[in-house]
Amino acid sequence: MNEYDLVIVGGGLVGGSLACALAETGLRLCVVEAVPPRSEAQPSYDERVIALSWGSRRIFEDIGLWETIVAGAEPIRQVHVSDRGRFGFTRLDHREEGVAALGYVAPARRLGQAIQDGLAGVEMLCPARLLGVRVQRERVALEVTVGTTSRLLETRLLVAADGGDSSVRRRLGLAVREHGYGHDALITTVTPERPRPGVAFERFTETGPLALLPMTEGRYSVVWTVREGEAAGLLNLSDREFLAGLQGRFGYRLGKFTRPGRRLTYPLRLMLAREPVGRRLVLVGNAAHTLHPVAGQGFNLGLRDVAALAEVLVQAAHAGDDPGGGRTLDAYRRLRGWDQTAVVAAIDALARIFVNPWLPVRWARGLGLLGLGLSPGLRHLVARHFMGLAGGSQPWFARGLPSRTGRSNNT
Repeated sequence: MNEYDLVIVGGGLVGGSLACALAETGLRLCVVEAVPPRSEAQPSYDERVIALSWGSRRIFEDIGLWETIVAGAEPIRQVHVSDRGRFGFTRLDHREEGVAALGYVAPARRLGQAIQDGLAGVEMLCPARLLGVRVQRERVALEVTVGTTSRLLETRLLVAADGGDSSVRRRLGLAVREHGYGHDALITTVTPERPRPGVAFERFTETGPLALLPMTEGRYSVVWTVREGEAAGLLNLSDREFLAGLQGRFGYRLGKFTRPGRRLTYPLRLMLAREPVGRRLVLVGNAAHTLHPVAGQGFNLGLRDVAALAEVLVQAAHAGDDPGGGRTLDAYRRLRGWDQTAVVAAIDALARIFVNPWLPVRWARGLGLLGLGLSPGLRHLVARHFMGLAGGSQPWFARGLPSRTGRSNNT
């Protein structure tokens, strides 16, 4: 039997970040990951990217991973928000917030590499598969297979970071609130004729949001929301036909689009675990909440889960408390409850409001964007939410305070 203070099931971007944050705390830690590590070749033109908020930058700085990540990231200094065919628009600007950037667009490959480097001293079972889990009063018992070998693990706290289809959540029969939006997201990459480095665009159309995120080398990552049933047709278009359709939705603010990358689609849904914290159990990231991509908050919300959980576990270790005990988990609930609930509700509302075709709603959207553009106070509030710095009690990672893990924060 292998005994641990903490077992993380899922060693991807969220679970791996948590393990990196706790690697030097003295906690007995193990990561169970199903996917074998890959040595990535040179990045492709259409590599997957993730929008990181300013708050996420602070968290990665404190963990010690930001220097590697930022080398391949493009800053977001302005966000231009508009409603297609309506008069309202607004801009968020980093200068109004007194920061170097509102956020960053980073390749998922580079995030993964930085995390893999940070896991050098962490025990990992990989590739491994979870066979069973049993929550007891003082421990959680797990059975995993590593290759052809079965292993039994015991831990004082189990963290499920294994994605939206969490095996841990399913095996324990944990209830979720879930609904589809009747839309799919199409992801691709384009190069515009007149790129605007550092400027991101969120354009609301009759089929849903269309986001263009700046990448390095003048490229833009495209996240195009379309109705269910339309995605297959867009995948089957020629490059020329696809670019014409995208141009019609976005316009010519960046000139002509060229060099479309691979097109991928996935269905959009909301999933929220009804009890993300249980006896000796915490769900984090997509295992706890899966969001619509409007405003790009999904991964950032999960990273704030990581920061809050790291904080309470470090405090518990310093105080000699049980990492999976009631006092530790109650502290995590207090840090995360408001943020998780508020962000999920706000994103769900945005996803519904900005696809509503009813004329009064469309006029109200335009007036709302116009009012936002004319009100510095409202813009500041929206920018704070976009940057991951608004509301609730925030962990010291996200506040840029001196780290309690022994690392320094350079924000």
